[in-house]
Amino acid sequence: MSIVLKTAAVIIVNWNGKKHLDECLRAVIEQDFTDFRIIVVDNGSTDGSVDFVKRRFPQVTLIPLAWNTGFCRGNNVALETVREPFVALLNNDAVPESSWLGTLVAALEENREAGFAASLMLCHRQPKVIDRAGDGYTTAGVPILRKRGRPASEAGQKAWVFGASAGAAIYRMAMLNRVGFFDEDFFLLQEDVDLSFRAQLMGYRCLYVPEARVYHHGSMSIIHDSPLSVYYGHRNLEWVYGKNMPDRLLSRTVFLHGIYGALSFLFFSAGRRGGIYVKAKLDAARGWKRMMVKRKSIQKRRIISDTETMALLDQENFFYRFTMRLKRKGENDK
Repeated sequence: MSIVLKTAAVIIVNWNGKKHLDECLRAVIEQDFTDFRIIVVDNGSTDGSVDFVKRRFPQVTLIPLAWNTGFCRGNNVALETVREPFVALLNNDAVPESSWLGTLVAALEENREAGFAASLMLCHRQPKVIDRAGDGYTTAGVPILRKRGRPASEAGQKAWVFGASAGAAIYRMAMLNRVGFFDEDFFLLQEDVDLSFRAQLMGYRCLYVPEARVYHHGSMSIIHDSPLSVYYGHRNLEWVYGKNMPDRLLSRTVFLHGIYGALSFLFFSAGRRGGIYVKAKLDAARGWKRMMVKRKSIQKRRIISDTETMALLDQENFFYRFTMRLKRKGENDK
């Protein structure tokens, strides 16, 4: 059966997320904007997700994979099939408002200099609280979730930001075909930060669109600060930094990067995650040779200056960062 191309495609990668798929897919199907198709990639779920989608949502293009290939490969498999000019990525535990997709498509059509755009992600259980408002990256070589924990009333206006969470973002396929898809060595976590950094270095800007709202359950597949989260998050953090930070900016950021690493080790050690954290860093070092090959290609293709790159970075605030982590840990422990 031939595929009828639309203006956009929406990709949802699922792994044992059956309990959230109904709410997520219904919200996507009920979008005001209708010129799109939906692709669900199932990463070897064992909870009946594949049969559920086949039965309840026959209009969805389903790509069932035999095992859990990771978030990166799952998305890449679907991206390889996309011929539409725009592609939106959405987490299986995210519920978009009916105007979400149309708002993102319009934002890219109206802002030709934008290669991709970030949604306003609100907490599903606390819809008046921001989960994130696009992504930032600091002078310590570490990502930040913009405006996390702040009231939704402080979501702000459209703005140019460092990057977008792949949990609710839209990309020009022309940009992805030039910059490249997700780095499958990452498996999961920080892959969207890496993509955002690569895109920015090649001159593609990211627009934060607060009118594009999504309600995110959060940490449904990966528990916050679980061994899985700590390992992949902090292994991949080094790869993002090592691949993308320009040569001259390494010397200006490496000291703060080291301080962040030391503070993180103390934080995770206090929570009995020190061993996992150390393993993450050792494995990051083991993969360093592969990353340096990629770095060479990325830096060769970079078109923005060191000054422009530095302007993309937020000042690191260690006190605020770790205060927010402690607050979130306390909320999760309740």
